[in-house]
Amino acid sequence: MPVAPAIAQALPAPLDENAGGALASPRVDWQAMTPAQRADLRARYRAWRELDDAERARIRQARDRLAALPAEQQRAQRVRFDAMDRLYRDGWRLGPTLGAHYAHLQPLFGYVPPAQRDVLLGLLRSLDAEQLQQLAVISQRTPPQERDALRNELLAQAPAARAAWLRRKLGR
Repeated sequence: MPVAPAIAQALPAPLDENAGGALASPRVDWQAMTPAQRADLRARYRAWRELDDAERARIRQARDRLAALPAEQQRAQRVRFDAMDRLYRDGWRLGPTLGAHYAHLQPLFGYVPPAQRDVLLGLLRSLDAEQLQQLAVISQRTPPQERDALRNELLAQAPAARAAWLRRKLGR
């Protein structure tokens, strides 16, 4: 699936800088929302806030490309995105870089202790595309019962040692 529609749907509407921080459009009637809708909107906003400026810029560009499509193509892209398993749709909330790798990283990082979440996200965001691809392969090869130990081993690596660690793990 192209990155543009996935990201455009996965994150909240941009803030209208002239509206005092209110969501641009559509206007959201918070009181009319169900608790699940509110929780989803909070999660989407939290995900947006966690992205760096470069990732946000890529998302805005993707949103603009999607908006430039004819309405029927926009609907088709949204249908394709909505048809994805929620697990993978939620992976796009991590931004375009991690979202593109999430399906393959999910076995290793989909279920982590809350205390490790922020540290792991920081670690993943520090990896380049080649390292993310290597980690995705390692993730796919690692049996479920060994994933916690592998994650802990990865976290124990100094940033300068991660590239060599990934190559060693990939070579096994």
